[in-house]
Amino acid sequence: MKLLVRNLSRSTTEQELRILFSAHGTVTECNLVLDQATAKSKGFGFVVMPDEKEAKLALSNLHETKIANNKIRVKIAQ
Repeated sequence: MKLLVRNLSRSTTEQELRILFSAHGTVTECNLVLDQATAKSKGFGFVVMPDEKEAKLALSNLHETKIANNKIRVKIAQ
């Protein structure tokens, strides 16, 4: 299941995002979207978790939690 993570701090790294979601299950892919001109985070990314139960658990546990002073939003990617 692919999850969209929004409202990330610009300083959050892909590794931090992977660690955050790995606490809830297996993460097979983690992509932080970067601005091509500056190579800095655009404040959102995608996390792929193959087990639907683990993905839904991560979604419910992490949605609207504060990470690096930002309240992140997690939803199923369309």
